[in-house]
Amino acid sequence: MRPELIEATHLVTYQPSRAHKLMAGDQIKNVIMYWAEGEISSFIKVWLSAYISLFYCYFSGKILTGGVTRLACFLPVVCLFLLLPLQLHSMHLGGVTAFFLAWLTNFKLLMFAFNRGPLANPSISFPRFLAVACLPIKLIQHNPHKKTEENETSITPKYAHRSIKNYAMKGLLLALIVKIYSFEEYIHPRLILVIYCFHIYSALEIMLAIAAAMARSLLGAELEPQFNEPYLSTSLQDFWGRRWNLMVTRILRPTLYIPVLHWSTGLMGRDWAPLPAVMSTFVVSGLIHELIFFYLGRVKPTWEITWFFLLHGVCLNVEIAIKKVVNGRWQLPMAVSTILTVGFVMVTGFSLFFPPLLRCGGAERGLAELFAVGTFAKDVARVVGLAVN
Repeated sequence: MRPELIEATHLVTYQPSRAHKLMAGDQIKNVIMYWAEGEISSFIKVWLSAYISLFYCYFSGKILTGGVTRLACFLPVVCLFLLLPLQLHSMHLGGVTAFFLAWLTNFKLLMFAFNRGPLANPSISFPRFLAVACLPIKLIQHNPHKKTEENETSITPKYAHRSIKNYAMKGLLLALIVKIYSFEEYIHPRLILVIYCFHIYSALEIMLAIAAAMARSLLGAELEPQFNEPYLSTSLQDFWGRRWNLMVTRILRPTLYIPVLHWSTGLMGRDWAPLPAVMSTFVVSGLIHELIFFYLGRVKPTWEITWFFLLHGVCLNVEIAIKKVVNGRWQLPMAVSTILTVGFVMVTGFSLFFPPLLRCGGAERGLAELFAVGTFAKDVARVVGLAVN
């Protein structure tokens, strides 16, 4: 985060009494101008550059046939999308941009280069092309009489609709977690990490629910589910394949897992071909997570995150091998397997995944940004209320 943003955040967040005295008239205008000229301005420029680049990709796809030629035309855009997140410094705007452009959009463009993936629909309009390229959405099919089998690049599990009560409970949980951070000095660091896990999960679920409603109403599109109750996972295969970060699973499956699976089938046979496919997927996922964390912290990678994914890839392969040998003749009770799975994920996450994020001050910066925006909104509302009255 830039020094001036840290200073402004410190003023708004940690000195609320002083901020309430200063924030009036010109001060409100100065803060608005600061945000418009600072990170928000960079954010707008980054996404305008992304939209212009995608405009180029959309019409290049109309002219060029899929293959090496189209890939060569897309590669400069892929490189640009790897550089654009470096223009942002905040956890929220920078993190979202890095995840969507450097990972999600780039992988979709690589699939589109070979006429595969959600962007390869020849009838897709440019606004929908932009939305599908940048966001985790799938277009709603309006032909109920046509029942076709979903191909391997568009497999979408069927989930029960999340109830309003479900999201309300997650909202209350998130509010409680934010309040708990005020007493952080009295809480054991390990417990803080557990709370941080629930914070990330609850926040993402709520934000994606809001985005789903907007996508459905504005674009006639459905947001791809990101999570499916991961705390109920009964195995690593269940956790990574059907419950956690499903958007990434759908991207890595057609771009990496299936090609490696086809290649390894000829070498190892169909029964054991998934093992190298799984391992290669986890290796690439680890490297991309290292890149995302570099965007967030701008510090030299320690490779702990890569080791986290390598460890899970190895353990998942062991799990697959054991299941093939046992062949359903014996299995753990569901309650036991859930505790073991979730416990393993949390312990390895505390040891390898979270430390790099915490060392770069990611948690503190993210909370400071949220509190700064919240306090700023309250001060603006107070001044507007006084002006109206």
